Amino acid sequence: MSTQEHFGKVTQKGQITIPLAVRRFLEIKPHDRIIFRLTKNRVELLPANMTLEGAYGAVKPMASPEDWKTIRRQVREERIRHQIAKSSG
Repeated sequence: MSTQEHFGKVTQKGQITIPLAVRRFLEIKPHDRIIFRLTKNRVELLPANMTLEGAYGAVKPMASPEDWKTIRRQVREERIRHQIAKSSG
């Protein structure tokens, strides 16, 4: 990809609209989170990948109180299935 420049304007509240070409390039959609990474003499704009910590509280538990023993077992089983699929694919 060749170098491109796209301009935005900062509002009094410090908000900025990310140009459409940049949103498309980064596959950013409404309500997505982004990262502003400061490195030496530049700022990088990156889509924020979902993390477990960031997702905390986003989904209501199926039962209350949660059955942590069952949840841990389900997570282990899912990780094993994922690893098997990854190694055989």
